[in-house]
Parts: sequence; C-alpha cells; structure tokens
Amino acid sequence: MAIPPGVKFLPNAITVLALCAGLSSVAFAHRATMETGVGWWLLTAGMIATAAILDSLDGPAARLLNAESRIGAQLDSLSDCVSFGVAPAMVMYLWGLDQQPIGWVFCLLYAVCTALRLARFNSVLDDGPPQPWAKGFFTGIPSPAGALLAIYPMLLDTRFGDGWWTNKWLAGLWIGIVGLLMVSRLPSIALKSVIFPPQLILPALVLLVVAVALTFYQPVIMVGLGLLVYLAHLPYAAWKRQHIRHQPDLWYDNRRRSALRARAHRNARLRPRRASVRRVAGQRRPRPADPQRPSRPIGRRRLR
Repeated sequence: MAIPPGVKFLPNAITVLALCAGLSSVAFAHRATMETGVGWWLLTAGMIATAAILDSLDGPAARLLNAESRIGAQLDSLSDCVSFGVAPAMVMYLWGLDQQPIGWVFCLLYAVCTALRLARFNSVLDDGPPQPWAKGFFTGIPSPAGALLAIYPMLLDTRFGDGWWTNKWLAGLWIGIVGLLMVSRLPSIALKSVIFPPQLILPALVLLVVAVALTFYQPVIMVGLGLLVYLAHLPYAAWKRQHIRHQPDLWYDNRRRSALRARAHRNARLRPRRASVRRVAGQRRPRPADPQRPSRPIGRRRLR
C-alpha cells in the first residue's frame, strides 16, 4: 500500500511543533518575570519537556513512513539547537542569572556547547555508518536530557523555594557543567537500543504508567528522580561501551539471543491450541483401532 504524499510531511511537522514548543518556553519565561506565582515557570518547563517528547517522535515517524530526507535531518538539528540550546539558556537567564554579570557567560557557554554537540553529531553521520554496536550509545549527554538538567534549578525553586539551587553562582556553574557534559566523550546508552525480555514487557509498561501518573501529581520530584537515574547510569554506560568495544562479538551474541527469545515467545503465543473434547456422562471412551485385528463385519452374526 503506497503512502500518500501528504502523510510523509508528518515527521517534519512534528519537528516544527517541537521548535514552536521550545520558542514558546522563552515567551512564557518572559511572562513569568512580570507576574507572581510559579504557574508560568511550570508552563515554561512543560514546553521544553514537550519539545523533548516531540523530538523523540519525529525520527521513528520518518523511518516508519519512509520519509527520511536531508531537509528533515537539517531541520531536526536546527530545532534541537533552538529548543534545547537557546531556549533553556534564555529561560535560566530570565529566571535569575541576569542578576550576576557572569550569568550571561554561563548561558552562552551552555548554548554554544549544545550547538557544538549537534555539529559533532551531524559530522559523524556524514563520515559514514558507524559500527553496529556503536549505535546503542550516544557520545555525551543528548541535548533533550541536557535541557531538562539545565532548567532543573528553576524547577526546584518552584517546588521548594529558596535553597542552594537559588544561588545564582551555583546555578550558573550548574548549567556550565551540563553544557560541558554534552560535548564530552562520556557515553550514554540510547533508549532505542534497550531490549526488554518478553516476560518483562508487561511489568515495564505498568511501571511506565505509574511513573507518568505520578509525574502529573509531583512533576518536580519525578523529573528529578528520572534525571538522577540518568546521571547514575553514565559510569555503567562508559564501562559497557569499553567492554563491547574490545569484545564486539558479545554485542552480536546478545542481539542474537534476544531475537531468538522474542521469536520463541511470539511463536508460543501464536501457536493454535488443541481443541478439547468434552466427554458426555456415561459415554464409553472409544477404543483405538488395532491394525492386526481383523475388522468385524457389520450386519452379520457369527454362526455357531
């Protein structure tokens, strides 16, 4: 079945929506500086989170619809640079880093690091396809995760008020460190490469639903837990990448075993069951036929 031409525009539309969400966060942050309350700041963070969700959807949509193009790739990079580089830097500057002269320097450092990371990512794609095992890792923190990490001091301020996170020097140093992590060589595991065993898919979905529900109830705490888990996995990702780099056969063996387990589970689930025959009360079980015993003629009586 051929895909209509208009449907192939859907991935680029998702990318444009992510760009609009990132730019809207700057407008909402500017509105928050003129009004009291934390509602506009939460809406600002929500727009950046929305841009991150949309950014995770445009790539799979393009591959599913066979709508990958050079224009889409360049548009995605520009959208990421604005939504996860310029927008978080402007949000943090409007939040309070404008009170220190060096605050703008930290914001510039973060935005430039985001642009450098995206430029490095595009240059790696132009060099040719990487090793198959290398596709399961990112080099440095991805820009969506970096954006959420950068604005987290602002989220802590909306939930808990004054604290170490409201210190403008520490907040500026924080976004500077996040920017350096994005351009570092520290690997991080790509979620698209994570393979769940078939028996863990249902518990993982239940856990995901519970996490999403709790995020609506306590967004700041749940986002903080997610970011803490993400930072904690970086040493494991570095060890795993180094281990697979020296023994790439392990990666192929794990992939092969995972594929065999998934296929066996799928075949067992789709195998038709034998129809069960219920016995009627008082009915004798039919005796299996004996090939060596001659069949008894029907309708005749044996003569004595």
